[in-house]
Amino acid sequence: MPPVDLDIARLGEEMEAYGDRLRSVMERLCAAGEISRGVTPREVVYREDKLTLYRYLPDPSAKVDLNPVPLLMVYALVNRPYVTDLQADRSMIRQLLDAGQPVYLIDWGYPDSADRFLTLDDYVNGYIDRCVDRLCQEHDVEQVNLLGICQGGVLSLCYGALHPERVRNLVTMVTPVDFKTPDNMLSAWVQHLDVDLLVDTEGNIPGELLNWTFLSLKPFSLGGRKYVDTLERLQDDEALANFLRMEQWIFDSPDQAGEAFRQFIKQFYQQNGLIRGEVELGGQRVELERIRCPLLNIYAEKDHLVPPAASTALRGRTGSSDYSELAFPVGHIGIYVSARAQSQVPQAVGAWLNER
Repeated sequence: MPPVDLDIARLGEEMEAYGDRLRSVMERLCAAGEISRGVTPREVVYREDKLTLYRYLPDPSAKVDLNPVPLLMVYALVNRPYVTDLQADRSMIRQLLDAGQPVYLIDWGYPDSADRFLTLDDYVNGYIDRCVDRLCQEHDVEQVNLLGICQGGVLSLCYGALHPERVRNLVTMVTPVDFKTPDNMLSAWVQHLDVDLLVDTEGNIPGELLNWTFLSLKPFSLGGRKYVDTLERLQDDEALANFLRMEQWIFDSPDQAGEAFRQFIKQFYQQNGLIRGEVELGGQRVELERIRCPLLNIYAEKDHLVPPAASTALRGRTGSSDYSELAFPVGHIGIYVSARAQSQVPQAVGAWLNER
């Protein structure tokens, strides 16, 4: 093997320059202060236990015809829903308002020991149903539009199957339906998990445990490489604030109510009960064919948490005669924060809802 030709002087210069950039970024990190999150004005319209239902307020100067049917956004129980309103140029909520949708969002809050025994029935037939009641009263309607994201899409499908008369249109986004596709690494990991031992030992499942599980799916790209690559992009205050805002959201992980977590892992992941029609909530079986309203299914082509095949499995399994799909070449989070998705996804959802 020929000897390695190293230019020691140039190597030293590169290391010194890298050190200077690192020091500059560290100085700005230390001086960054509190990073704002959420940009769209909102008001509380309902509270129950840890849940808060928000109404988002449209720009009063915007001349937009509002859809008479309110839109209820149902986010996952994991992480926090403010990622849908992260900053001015990355706000799905603001874009939906501009598209004429009266936007409401369920914030699940932070479960504590008092919530250990909450079940999926409590979330779907309890909390979501009572939020739908509130919206129907507010707008004097009998049905609402639902937009469910990730696990929130699963909960929305369950609600639509159990209460089809309450849902006018249903939008699912990066939502798993088949939980055992061959490329679903997360599913492969939990197949042999002793979830009973975990819940009986921990009670509520620590959000930090789940967060590090998700990061471990792609340890190199979501770990070391992300921070090395990011160093080159944090040379101005705006880029730094954007980075910190996203990092804040990634590590803002609520604990999970123990019994609901137990049910979700067993019935959905380990038994793949949703696609097989075997999930039971509140003594009722969740049958997807009972969903007959128009349905828009949006998925991300580069999603490592919910592979495309896990989402497209919904096709042909509901009773809807109006089923559409939209695919975007982004990842799981990129579907609602990337620049490309911001310029297309909310507008597509708004147009689809307005047509119906």
